[in-house]
Amino acid sequence: MHRAHILARDDDDVNCGSGGGDTRFTGLRIASIFIILATSLFGALFPVLARRTEWLSTHIPTRVFDTAKYFGSGVIIATALIHLLDPAIDELSSPCLDPAWQNYPYALGICLLSIFMIFIVELVAFRWGTAVLARHGFAHDAHGHGLASHAAHGPETDHITQAAIAKQQGSDGSLTREKSADIESQHSVEHTHDNPSYPHTHSDVQKHHGHHTHGTPEALGDSPSAQIIGIAVLEFGVLLHSVLIGLTLAVNDEFKILFIVLVFHQMFEGLGVGSRLAFIRLPQKYNYVAILGGVLFGITTPIGIAVGLGVRSTYNPDSTTASIVSGILDAFSSGILLYTGLVELMAHEFLFNKDMLNGSNSKLAYALCCMIAGAGIMALLGRWA
Repeated sequence: MHRAHILARDDDDVNCGSGGGDTRFTGLRIASIFIILATSLFGALFPVLARRTEWLSTHIPTRVFDTAKYFGSGVIIATALIHLLDPAIDELSSPCLDPAWQNYPYALGICLLSIFMIFIVELVAFRWGTAVLARHGFAHDAHGHGLASHAAHGPETDHITQAAIAKQQGSDGSLTREKSADIESQHSVEHTHDNPSYPHTHSDVQKHHGHHTHGTPEALGDSPSAQIIGIAVLEFGVLLHSVLIGLTLAVNDEFKILFIVLVFHQMFEGLGVGSRLAFIRLPQKYNYVAILGGVLFGITTPIGIAVGLGVRSTYNPDSTTASIVSGILDAFSSGILLYTGLVELMAHEFLFNKDMLNGSNSKLAYALCCMIAGAGIMALLGRWA
């Protein structure tokens, strides 16, 4: 009797039943599938295709790519806190739930659990990967892994450059200053992210110059598998969120406002994901991974909308079951995006990036402003959705 009373409150402002959602604006809801598909794909695929298409990469300034990259980092962090964790707290503290749910901040606990789970999984993966590389004569630069450290890679780049200089020295150990500068410049160009057509890993460059294996370290994070794992973690957190907001849009009674906000939300979030996909460095045969990641992001919310339209006669986002499921998934996704945004993106883009640490104050200020702008705009959208 007690539980039945909770599920069927007398308060007309609270809908805890299992009835359907809003059935108005059917035509516009159907159109939203294609509109959001277009904006999501544009946001996610434009940075990827622009960086991998020769014409676009030569006509779009590098500053545009950098802006999108830093802006995207801010978008991901704000999404975790404003668009995932806050709704999860509301959903798991819904008055429709059993009072036991009010005895503990479950949303925050699940977010905490998610952060440690992702950290432990990555830690185990890198320990295992480091051991594998060590058996094959490679070294692991602890500050060189992740999606964001492509600009410098610290010790490993210096090691490769020094090895090249040593190889060019004569028997007396002499080397002209001009020749040394040429070698350093050559390696710097090959390892910088400013080269739009850079598809290779360090091992590819080493093979090209004859420094392939023994004695030359390769960062574990530069291996295709490590980068794919990193982007897969990010995609997993974002895709869970995208499905849920698609379902909500299909049945929500404030459809028009939510629809307008989600168009911008998905485009900015797609830009955040796409800018990270654009900057991962994989061998030529793995180039499809970045495009596939962008397509997956683009189609997930439209799929959620389509599913929501199909079940809107029975699906109610305010029901007890829906609140529990969406609250748990939102909280779990928020932990994933928080870890990815703070550790893999922010920390490795600024703290472990030699170009950023040694660069000009204006470059650092610009990058910070872009990231804060991304977080600010995404946080502002949380006012409506």
